[in-house]
Amino acid sequence: MRPRTLAALAVALVAVLAITAPFFRSYTRSAALIVRMAGLQGPVQDALEWEREAVAAYDTSVPSRHGSLRARLYVPDHVRRAIVLVAGVNALGIDEPRLYGLAQELANVGYAVLTPELPDLQRYDITVRTTDMIEDAAVWLSAQPRLARNHRVGLVGVSFAGGLSIVAAGRPALRDRAAFVFSFGGHSDFPRVLRFLCSGMEPTPPDPGGGAAPTGEQYRRPHDYGVVIVLLGLADRVVPPEQAGPLRAAILTYLRASHYDLIDKRKAAVAFAEARQMAAALREPARSFMQQVNDRAVDRLGPALLPHIAGDGQEPALSPERSPAPVCPVYLLHGSEDNVVPAVESLWLTRHLEGRAPVRTLLSHVITHAELDSRRGWAEIWRLVDFFASLLRE
Repeated sequence: MRPRTLAALAVALVAVLAITAPFFRSYTRSAALIVRMAGLQGPVQDALEWEREAVAAYDTSVPSRHGSLRARLYVPDHVRRAIVLVAGVNALGIDEPRLYGLAQELANVGYAVLTPELPDLQRYDITVRTTDMIEDAAVWLSAQPRLARNHRVGLVGVSFAGGLSIVAAGRPALRDRAAFVFSFGGHSDFPRVLRFLCSGMEPTPPDPGGGAAPTGEQYRRPHDYGVVIVLLGLADRVVPPEQAGPLRAAILTYLRASHYDLIDKRKAAVAFAEARQMAAALREPARSFMQQVNDRAVDRLGPALLPHIAGDGQEPALSPERSPAPVCPVYLLHGSEDNVVPAVESLWLTRHLEGRAPVRTLLSHVITHAELDSRRGWAEIWRLVDFFASLLRE
């Protein structure tokens, strides 16, 4: 073969590699992210260790229309994109270990990650001003030239923060600044999820033929964590005023125990025992409500709460289905058997967004509510890797 021909082939090979490298790199980054999120050990993790940026994390504050927000910023050596990452309802806020871990892993694959602390979500309250704060945090991050390429940022929301992040991304201030929005176990219509948590009734999936609204329902036993959060918000409606405070204190102890149950079984046992002691000290009817909480009796607790939620959560800023759609790509990831926010919420949200925004949806058996279950097969893991590779190319 002539030298000129060899040179031409070499140039062509370099050109192909230059063009396709970002595509293939998205898969190695995605695989590294999934492997580390799942806590997988062994040769696979070792082989992907090169996909780990050095990361500096430090606390900062972010201005918002509702006051300054405590925040944490994770900055890799080489920033590909900046994102705002928001967890769902959780008392620990930005110090929650799973949120901290997710932020660190996203930074390891090249994202500058801002985690703003949202006080209402820390109090287990889903509010309109939380959507405002997500919007304000994203606007602030987009104005940081060292982090935000072309003044555009991604938004990532977990659980109820997923739906709120989609609402925020559709607002005028972010329509030209949102590079993508990713909802992980999020909702489409907040009142519908409230009703599910109290009744167990979820809408059937959308009709492939194009039905515009839910046409039927099916039962799924709701998770006690979600039902208890509903009771927390309704305490002053279901018991006399003098009992509401002590009931809320007992509920918060139970919720703290539920959180510990995911990360420290010993602490969880102590807190669950404390919640039972607090229930015994309550007067009726607060005592009965708290006993149902401790017994995880959602089949009794939910129906008792159902009459009290009529009209709640109707504000458009709480539901993507009731708000202007974003124009950026939307990624929806949901656990197939999720019983906090049913997976069908992502299917109905997909239907709502079609024709309004590019949308990619994955229902996965690898996901529980907003966590990764590594015990599933490699075929499911690959679908997840492919989903995240597409997201990482945005």
